[in-house]
Amino acid sequence: MKNKQKNSLKKISPLSDINVNSVRLDSAFEMYERGQFKQAEVIYKKILRSQPQNFDALQMLATITLQRNNPTLAIKLFDRAIAVKSDCIEVFYNRGHALLSLGRNEDALESYNQALFIKPDYVEALNNRSVALFNLGRNKEAVESYNQALVINPQNSKAYYNRGISLHKLNRNAEALESYNQALAIKPDYPEALYNRGMILADLKNHKEVLESYHQALLIKPDYAEAHWNEGLCRLLLGDFELGWQKYEWRWKNEFFVPELRNFKKPLWLGKENIEGKTILLHSEQGLGDTIQFCRYVKKVQALGAKVILEVQAPLKTLLQNLEGVSIILSRGESLPNFDYHCPLLSLPLVFKTNINNIEGVKYLKYDSVKLEAWKSKLNPTQKLKVGIVWNGNPAHQNDFNRSIPLEKLKVLTNPEAQFYCLQKELKTTEVPFLEQMNITFFGNELTDFSDTAALITLMDIIITVDTSVAHLAGALGKKVWILLPFNSDWRWLLDRNDTPWYESAKLFRQNAPQDWSSVITVINKELGELHE
Repeated sequence: MKNKQKNSLKKISPLSDINVNSVRLDSAFEMYERGQFKQAEVIYKKILRSQPQNFDALQMLATITLQRNNPTLAIKLFDRAIAVKSDCIEVFYNRGHALLSLGRNEDALESYNQALFIKPDYVEALNNRSVALFNLGRNKEAVESYNQALVINPQNSKAYYNRGISLHKLNRNAEALESYNQALAIKPDYPEALYNRGMILADLKNHKEVLESYHQALLIKPDYAEAHWNEGLCRLLLGDFELGWQKYEWRWKNEFFVPELRNFKKPLWLGKENIEGKTILLHSEQGLGDTIQFCRYVKKVQALGAKVILEVQAPLKTLLQNLEGVSIILSRGESLPNFDYHCPLLSLPLVFKTNINNIEGVKYLKYDSVKLEAWKSKLNPTQKLKVGIVWNGNPAHQNDFNRSIPLEKLKVLTNPEAQFYCLQKELKTTEVPFLEQMNITFFGNELTDFSDTAALITLMDIIITVDTSVAHLAGALGKKVWILLPFNSDWRWLLDRNDTPWYESAKLFRQNAPQDWSSVITVINKELGELHE
């Protein structure tokens, strides 16, 4: 979902104070209105050399400076203007806009509050105040601020749109959907509202309407990369792999993925060229779990007669050094040897025309036998069921709030016939007391990389994990793994299945309603007890 809420700059008309520079002020403002900012700026600076506290010149020069993308200097000029005249609401408004652009959200909020103190029904300031609150994570207050703006101007489609984003962040999806519908009732040709509406419908698992919403957005804005990409995700979730993989390629025009885009001089390979006798670089993208899941295609590329260089995230290098089909493995950032073509790992399903029926779900990763013995010595001999457990994903992941489980919710898994082993490296301070209560052994930094994790997984009887990299690692090792999924799960797990073609050894446990982990954990606990019998 687009999380950038919109704000706008307020034009300021100069006051009509009569002074020796009034002619210059009028001339400069006419230039400003015509978009001749540079010429107007020259005049305002000339006025300020003779009258350093001329309010009109200060506020207009500040506005031009902001419009010319120098918010730091603009703020200084706005502050000088406020020191001369402290009751001009537009100055506080535009100063807030400058502060927002610098990410100084607390200061921006204060500036908008000052404007609203002077004029409580200043709808533009209410809207931008809400943006600052959203950026600060204060979404409940942001919604209240948008509501105030909408009472004043119920035809403000932008306020409905922005309110929808904050409501979604609060998991108030039905209200968010209604807010987007209201925005669209006012402005039917609003592609961003149609796109975000599709995202909400996806969370509500109304996939037919999801595709229709993206379709409408693309009719208005055919090059809307985010809509194309999310349509791809929806189609993959529904099992429409043919069009899904094609749409998935739009990720490289999605602003979220631009930082990962690699600008190699050598051409991108998507299966059209003959690569027999050529050297190809296959490079990781996105998360560790994505690399583990899609490195299975390396041997297919090598089978076409190519020499494969595999570039992966550093924690995976040792694990994947013996992957079938790899000639050279490198960590991201290491110097690359010469190659003829390159391909991101997540484009390989498109290359090989992957569908549900031709996915090979068998094990394709191996553990390190030396590390296996080392880890075996760390485990106390026991006849109990050895259970590897993961309850948190990467907190930086945009969907982590939806997929991770608070450890205290897993207390019911306490089982005298099981010994739990934490496969995570990090803990929250609040989680430490639960380790002893739940009989969980924690190794922390002893898990130096994923080759250690793979060895430890191999020694377990079963893995219980949320949707994170360990789920993929256990599946790729062929280890029995139970994966706990949120109500609206990731596309790769498809719809309403308790198995997955990606990993034969995996079983899926899904929420019946958003945030309902209790029912999932109850089922897990029951099956865990039966497993030991």
